[in-house]
Amino acid sequence: MAMQANEIENMIREQFPNASITITDLAGDGNHYSAEVIDESFKNMNRVQQQRAVYAALKGKMDGSNGELHALALTTKAPSDS
Repeated sequence: MAMQANEIENMIREQFPNASITITDLAGDGNHYSAEVIDESFKNMNRVQQQRAVYAALKGKMDGSNGELHALALTTKAPSDS
């Protein structure tokens, strides 16, 4: 079963309530998305740690061939200090 963009955003927002989150359906099929997550908590994390934290927020929705979400191109970063 495919996921909706708002479902993905809501799951990420539970873990990162103040984040700037942009979800894009790349193929129009509800299975291939990109997500950009910008959050203050990422400041002291490397990119791998940031992405693991976001994947953990998805609570297994991408696990294995039976996962509801097939592909997520993920960009994470801390906000700029500009």
